[in-house]
Amino acid sequence: MANVNRGSDNLVFGLDIGTRSIVGTVGYLLKDKFHVVGQCIKEHETRAMLDGQIHDIMKVGGTIKAVKETLEKQLSVKLSDVCIAAAGRVLRTITTTAELSFEAEKEVNAEDIYNLLMEGVEQAYADFAKVNDSGLKFYCVGYTPMRYYMNGYQIGNLEGHKASKISCDLIATFLPDDVVDGLYKAVELAGLQVSNMTLEPIAAIQVAIPEKFRMLNLALVDVGAGTSDISITSDGTIVAYGMIPTAGDSLTEIIVQNCLVEFETAEMIKRAADGDEMIEYSDILGLPQTIEPGKVLEMLDAKLEEMTDMVAAEIKRLNGDKSVSAVFVVGGGGTVPGYTEKLAAKLGIVKERVAIRGKEVMQSIEFENEDAHRDSLMVTPIGICLSYYEQSNNFIFVQFNGQRLKLYDNGKLTVSDAAMQVSLPNEDLFPKRGKALTFTVNGKSRMVRGEQGEPCVIKLNKEPADLYTSIGSGDNIEVIPSTAGEDAKASLGSLKEMSEPLHIVVNGKTVSLPRTAVVGDEIKNEFYEITDGDDITIDNFYTVSQIMKLLEISVSSDILVNGTPANDNTKVYEDFTVDFNVEDIINGISRESEESEESEESGEESKENRTFDDSYKTDSNKKTKQDSSEKSTKQGSADKSSKQEASDKSSKQDDAENGEDKTEEKSGPHDINIIANGDPITMKGKSNYVFVDVFDYIDFDLRNPAGRSVITKVNGLEAAYMQELHDGDTLEIYWEKR
Repeated sequence: MANVNRGSDNLVFGLDIGTRSIVGTVGYLLKDKFHVVGQCIKEHETRAMLDGQIHDIMKVGGTIKAVKETLEKQLSVKLSDVCIAAAGRVLRTITTTAELSFEAEKEVNAEDIYNLLMEGVEQAYADFAKVNDSGLKFYCVGYTPMRYYMNGYQIGNLEGHKASKISCDLIATFLPDDVVDGLYKAVELAGLQVSNMTLEPIAAIQVAIPEKFRMLNLALVDVGAGTSDISITSDGTIVAYGMIPTAGDSLTEIIVQNCLVEFETAEMIKRAADGDEMIEYSDILGLPQTIEPGKVLEMLDAKLEEMTDMVAAEIKRLNGDKSVSAVFVVGGGGTVPGYTEKLAAKLGIVKERVAIRGKEVMQSIEFENEDAHRDSLMVTPIGICLSYYEQSNNFIFVQFNGQRLKLYDNGKLTVSDAAMQVSLPNEDLFPKRGKALTFTVNGKSRMVRGEQGEPCVIKLNKEPADLYTSIGSGDNIEVIPSTAGEDAKASLGSLKEMSEPLHIVVNGKTVSLPRTAVVGDEIKNEFYEITDGDDITIDNFYTVSQIMKLLEISVSSDILVNGTPANDNTKVYEDFTVDFNVEDIINGISRESEESEESEESGEESKENRTFDDSYKTDSNKKTKQDSSEKSTKQGSADKSSKQEASDKSSKQDDAENGEDKTEEKSGPHDINIIANGDPITMKGKSNYVFVDVFDYIDFDLRNPAGRSVITKVNGLEAAYMQELHDGDTLEIYWEKR
């Protein structure tokens, strides 16, 4: 609004953008009285509007600009913001109830009431969406609270009362997007910005039916040029709104046809029909003509009957299929002689109870100019100005990734509201995971989730923002969609079932054998990359023949499993014993060499990552080339790939040479002590431990992410899940924040 003070308030500029003319009014509210300081009425030069809807935006915008400039010149002020009202063919209304509850009883303030009304408007939007089968996009262009409730009891005014729950019955009105869009664009062309928008019957009732009269069951009919807008009051509130798409222009068109004149001349004839003198005019051929007012009214009689029939039917429908006690008529179209009498007859009430409201309803309006218009034509534009003080009902325009958006301004719009308006997919706002990997292990489904991607990047007017950043008119929003993370990957070696070797006892010594995995019909090692849909079988046993093959030995005598004779296909499970006569080992290995020789533990893992008891690992190719003299000189030979260990009798000396700690680590299941997230933990029952084992000892839910990814560290350094753990290690496991 122009920042010019009149009394204690600023000026309000209201525009009634009608089908025939545009009426501009400027004023201010002071001590419950509205002061009108400027007025301007300008008719459209062409029929740029029909039935309350703009057809030529450029021409209507030009007329609005002319009205604005005239008022600016009158008042010596700059007008930048304006209040407007909408009408249209397709008006819809929704009645709904909103409710707000407080944690404890509190004194209700103006903000609480505003939030309650906004809750009602949002609920009306949701209710309307369920019944809107037109295929058109609608906007709420006005709302009216019908009744307030405090703790379930009806009350006139909530403010100042203490309550734990407040509620409100509210009626909201909706018009199609193209009607609202046309009004906004026309106003923008005139260099104005909409500060408030309401509905024409809401605006008219502000002036025509004061609150003290609303206890009565009354109807207000605003007969314009293109539409007749209707509102109904009862029990102290407005209970319904309606509209019919016929009004004064339909009468003018009859005169055009009968008198062969252009539309503007027909308008002059219609207005003059209220007098007693002959009406002079020129037809489209330029010939002078005259007509009596009575002839004009006869010409219009049938159309008046039709119009009042439609208005009476709509009033009854809105009022629960019954008539009202009285009707107030405003607007130029209702001044045609005979209109009020016919409407009264259709409603079944005495003609005195259908009256044109004009100067007599403006007792609370102060006109500061002596020559000001005080007739019924001014009721709606003044009501538009008053609506500015009653409610804030506006739309804002923003840019979203280069697209111009119109948003209903409920006072708390954020970036997310704009994103919803353009139907931006949720997956573009939040980090996307890569494709999950699904497979089965021993018949049970397993899934590895993909990596988390990067979240979207949001900028508001080129500054960093988020989904909850508030937005306003003219803001420029940029959203770079989120990205997808890498698809899930997993190898056989990452499976828990593969990480724990199978322990068996061979001739009294513990041997660790790797788990075997079959994918489909093929045996795979731990380096195999699992693919989607793989059917993986991990056996928990070895056959005797498999054990002999892995130990690279062949025995000629019987083999006992758990003390019972076995064959090649006998299954050997965890902690089973396998015994055979060492003297019967084939390939030239003697009992003496078995007792005196043990292979060196390899410093590098085999390709299949298998670890065995070294006293049973031999190389058959080398054995065939070695004679007994080579065997006797193995001890002390430094250039061989494996160091010689002493026999059992000198094992203590060899332990000192090769490192006692390593021997203990490889000796079988043992405990280690670690610190995980500050807590001491003893890990038990395994020969070796890797990072993922710690999840068996801590409460850490991997299935419900609490961040972007899991951070894993050992002794302060980043660690992989399969990193080996040692006694005394310090572990950290936590979610990285989004």
